Amino acid sequence: MTLRWLICFSASLLPIFAAPFSGRVELRDSRYAPVRNHHDFSGVVIALTPVENTPPPAAGKHAVMLQKGKMFTPHVLAIQAGSLVEFPNADPIFHNAFSSYNGQVFDIGLYPPGTTRSVRFARPGVVRVFCNIHASMSALIVVVASPYFATTKPDGTFNIADVAAGQYNLSVFHERASEATLAELARKITVGPDGASLPNIVISEAGFLSIPHKNKYGHDYPADSGDLAYPGSKP
Repeated sequence: MTLRWLICFSASLLPIFAAPFSGRVELRDSRYAPVRNHHDFSGVVIALTPVENTPPPAAGKHAVMLQKGKMFTPHVLAIQAGSLVEFPNADPIFHNAFSSYNGQVFDIGLYPPGTTRSVRFARPGVVRVFCNIHASMSALIVVVASPYFATTKPDGTFNIADVAAGQYNLSVFHERASEATLAELARKITVGPDGASLPNIVISEAGFLSIPHKNKYGHDYPADSGDLAYPGSKP
């Protein structure tokens, strides 16, 4: 087997055409101050899944959801199924990230500052993440079936690079939209050798209802719950 044959064979495994897929999302009917006052359209996940030959789960892909300032950062994290997510604790207090929803149930336990825990997300779905200590902490991990996805910027734009030419199922996720609204946005699209650009995607938040979550035991958070300080940490 010659080196030239190996090069030609390897090249044949790559997509013949790969081009960007882009567009813009606009949020309407919002009661959320950043959207209403500053037109912040960030945090919407756009995903393309091939109509045929769904890619296998990711191997070796890694992402980070930081805990700092009693916040999860980023608030919305999109990953491909099979990816490993780290949850480093950069606060001077304990944290306990968990999810009791059906996207993927997990509980990484209580752990101190300067340490981390990790979870591998095996299947597509929406994982709602909370902290068992701090009721105000919440985030979302959107696990998609393919490597073709993006999260909108504050101006609502998104760009998915190097999309192979072909037919795809387009799906949209936004945490402040109803399931019915998101289902109406799903569609089949064709990406050509020069890529594709969608007209504006408009998402209404009119049907969104904010529901308080429980702690990992299914109970209400204590009204006077405070920080669980790490021994020796400075106040």
